[in-house]
Amino acid sequence: MVICGIQKLTLLDYPGKVACTIFTGGCNFRCPFCHNADLVTGKPEVTVTGEEIFRFLRKRQGLLDGVCISGGEPLLQPDLEDFIRGVRSLGYSVKLDTNGSMPDKLESLAEKGLLDYVAMDLKNAPEHYGRTIGAETYDVGNVDRSIRFLMGGEIPYEFRTTVVREFHQKADFEEMGRWIEGADQYFLQQFMDSGHVIAPGLHAYDEKILFQALEIVKKYVKTAQIRGL
Repeated sequence: MVICGIQKLTLLDYPGKVACTIFTGGCNFRCPFCHNADLVTGKPEVTVTGEEIFRFLRKRQGLLDGVCISGGEPLLQPDLEDFIRGVRSLGYSVKLDTNGSMPDKLESLAEKGLLDYVAMDLKNAPEHYGRTIGAETYDVGNVDRSIRFLMGGEIPYEFRTTVVREFHQKADFEEMGRWIEGADQYFLQQFMDSGHVIAPGLHAYDEKILFQALEIVKKYVKTAQIRGL
């Protein structure tokens, strides 16, 4: 596992759980607005070993409920399954953050009973997906397959979109809503420039526009909320 950091306590990343968040290095997308650019581009410096992670988790047994595995894209890690098995052996629930581009691995982990919650990014409407992830010719077939798997399965899940003024328009929210119509949960997240984004100079919409986007997607999903205000 290429582990580039750990947030030792979070009350926000894992719904209903007191958790920690582990950040893996590397990603197959290059979203210009990514706030973890240091984990995505180049060769990230490994700052935390697996041994250190498990030492920490053993000390926190009874205090933490869950572990969020984020990135980067965690499904790129070849030994992710073994890592999750180790985490679960200590009694922790596991939440996976993913961009949905690797449905085979997502389905495999889920079918083996290794995931308790999945948060999947929905970057944009299909026709604008490539531009939004920094890969103009990207085929959204794998993303769609991950969507269908989550919506047809039994694992609690959410979809989420980071809203960026330069990338998202009103029609895109209509299309994204239709794409995941009937989904359990959908979150719109306000873009925030962390100072470490891949492409500087991007902007958030003001709150009025964000709430207008929320009203659009509410028509299509069971629950929709704004996160990050």
